[in-house]
Amino acid sequence: MLDSWLQTYQDPMFLWFVVGANVVSMAAYLTFALPLTWLAWAEPAWAVSWRIQRKRPDVAKWFAPGLRAWAVNNAVLLGLIVVTWPLWGSHVTVHTGPWPPWWVAGLQLLAFVYLDDALYWVLHRAMHEGWLWRRVHTVHHRVVTPCAITGHYMHPVEYVATAMLMLVGPLVLGVHVVVLYAWIVLRQLEAAEGHCGYHLAASPLAWLPGGHGADFHDFHHARFHGNYAGILGWLDGVLGTWSKGYAEHRAARREG
Repeated sequence: MLDSWLQTYQDPMFLWFVVGANVVSMAAYLTFALPLTWLAWAEPAWAVSWRIQRKRPDVAKWFAPGLRAWAVNNAVLLGLIVVTWPLWGSHVTVHTGPWPPWWVAGLQLLAFVYLDDALYWVLHRAMHEGWLWRRVHTVHHRVVTPCAITGHYMHPVEYVATAMLMLVGPLVLGVHVVVLYAWIVLRQLEAAEGHCGYHLAASPLAWLPGGHGADFHDFHHARFHGNYAGILGWLDGVLGTWSKGYAEHRAARREG
C-alpha cells in the first residue's frame, strides 16, 4: 500500500503539474507584484494621475505582511496538493503531448479568463456571507487601499479555493502543460494588477472585452460590497452588483 502510494510521486506529471506549476505561479506573481508595489511606494510624478483612490497605498505597512501571506498561502497550497496527489493525480488531464496550434491555445486562454471570472464571482459573493465572511474573507478586506503585494494577502482557505477555481478550465479541457503555465502567468498578472492601486491603461488585461483593469477590484476594496468578479465588469453589470459610485468613476475615467 505504501509502495503504491509513493510510486504516484514518480509520475512525470507530478513534476510538471505540481512542482512546475507552483514554481511558475510564485515566480510570475513576484515578477508582476514587486515592480507594481515599487510604483506605489515611489509614485513618480507621472503616475500620480493614474492612482485610483485619493489615498496613497501604504506600502510600508503592507509589504511585509503581504509577502508573508504570499509565502504561507503558497506553502499551504503546495502541501495540500502534494499530500493529496495519490488520490487524484492519475486523473489529471493536463498533458505534455503535441503542442496545440497557437490560435487554439489563445482561445483556450480566453475561455479560461471568462470562465474563471464567472466562477470567482460566485465564490466571492459567497465569501461575503456568514462564516466565510467573518472567519475567512474579512482577512483580505483588512486592506482598504491595496498595493500589488497584497494580492495574496488572504486566509489560506480563500487562497486554496481561488486556486482550485483557476484549475477548472485547464482540467476540463485537458490542455497542454505549457498552456496551463501561460494561464497561471496571466492569472497572477490579474492578481497583482487588480491590487496595484493604479489605472494601467496599457495593460493587456485592459484589451479584453469587458476588461475594467485595476479600477474594478480596487473599488471593491474601497466599498467592501459590489464588483465581485475579478477584473471583468460584465457579470456584475448584468446582475446589478457594481460597487456604489463605480459607474460614475467609469464615466469620469472615460471622459478624462
